[in-house]
Parts: sequence; structure tokens; C-alpha cells
Amino acid sequence: MHIDAEYSAAGRLSDGTAVRLRLLRPTDRDALVAGFRLLSPESRYRRFFTPTPRLSQEMLRRLIDTDNENHLAIVAERMDGDAPSGEGLGIARFIRLAEAPDTAEAAIVVLDSVQRRGLGRLLLLALVDAARERGIRKFRTHVQADNEPAQRLLHDLEPHAKAHVEDGLRVFELPLPEAAAVVEPKDPLYRFLRFAGEGVVMIVKSLSPARRAKRRPR
Repeated sequence: MHIDAEYSAAGRLSDGTAVRLRLLRPTDRDALVAGFRLLSPESRYRRFFTPTPRLSQEMLRRLIDTDNENHLAIVAERMDGDAPSGEGLGIARFIRLAEAPDTAEAAIVVLDSVQRRGLGRLLLLALVDAARERGIRKFRTHVQADNEPAQRLLHDLEPHAKAHVEDGLRVFELPLPEAAAVVEPKDPLYRFLRFAGEGVVMIVKSLSPARRAKRRPR
């Protein structure tokens, strides 16, 4: 398997920033908290449906508790010369759906300070590779439609990928290509990738505290 616990891939953003991609580790807990603090209130709301100033211990546990098979996360960290600086810049993750094992919810969060520099594309292409290695053939993603980048995304995708509305979110299911490296401009996934780092926050509903609260029995 190419993307496993030993996975490490170098990349470079459009402004020349060097980054390294690797799988999330339990030791990334503090870095995850620090990265969350750097998100703008708007990004926090779009990711978690609340401008909460901090992560709860339960939410942090759910985010860090990956098994690299059904729940996998890839982090991007800034490089300082030949060594990682320890500064996280973004994270992409998928969670396989128990009721549809060939489908996974997928999401990306990129720090506001490095949006529109190609990091979202790097993360999502790696996530596609990891998913296909594990038998996943489709990504399901939930997008809020009330910000400008999302509106452009939805307009671009709608003729090519059918969507439905669920709990006020636009829900897309996008088939994964045979190889992420050969995604073509005509593919819906390619169109989706173009917007991944532009403030379009893709949401994993199962990790959203606000959405889970709505499902609790009264």
C-alpha cells in the first residue's frame, strides 16, 4: 500500500512554500488544537456549524482517532529547509460509510492564510489515492451554499454531478478516477478540486457537533 503509516510526500504551493504530506498521528493532538485556533470564525462556523472558540475533548478525540482504513486523515505541514517545521497548514480526511462501504464522506480544511495556493488540490489528490487503495470508489461531500466560492463550485458542478439537499446542505457524490494523477479537466472531481482551497469548506456530517445534536432523541 502506497499511503500507509510511513507515507511522506513533498509538495510545493503556488507561492513556493514547501510542504510535506503525511498521515495524521495521535501525537498531532496539540498541533490540531493550534491549527483550529488559527481558523477564522467564519471558517470555524462553516466547518462545525458554530463559531465555537475551542474544540471540545470529545470532538478532539473523534478527530484524532483514525484507524487509517475506515477513517483516514492526511495532514500538510510547512517545511523548514529539509525538516518539517511542525506547523500544520491543512488536513484532508475521509470516513467510510458503514451502510455503503465503497463510499466515504470526505472533507478538507485549509488554514485561511494559505487558501488559494493549491494546498487543497494537493491534499485531495492524496486523499483520492488513499481511498482507492482501500476500496472506496466514491466521495460524498456536504457543502454549504451560502458563500461565494461555494456558489461558483455548485454552478460549475451541477451540470456534471447530481446533488440533493440534506439538512440545508448540498450533497454531492463524486466517482473517484482510476488514478488521481490523471484526473482530466472534464471530470467532476477535477472541477471540485479547483475550488478545494478557495474557502469552500467540505463537511463530514458525522463529525459535526451541531448536526449530531439534532439527531439526539428527546
